[in-house]
Amino acid sequence: MAKIIHYRDKCIGCNICFEMQPEYWRISRKDGKATLVNGKLKKDTTILSIPDDDIEKSKDTATHCPVKIIKVFE
Repeated sequence: MAKIIHYRDKCIGCNICFEMQPEYWRISRKDGKATLVNGKLKKDTTILSIPDDDIEKSKDTATHCPVKIIKVFE
């Protein structure tokens, strides 16, 4: 099972992750930054396990992040 890792503190709130994968991302009304839905907070990152079917789409989303704070590991 793959994992998405998100470094939220560096997020600029561009909204591209939410537009590409709304099932995994929300934009906070409080600070305008992206939040990884159902992710587990560990230190300064949020981690979410995803099914193998979503790996390619998640990698595509990560490459479109302008500040490169989304990582996908298989």
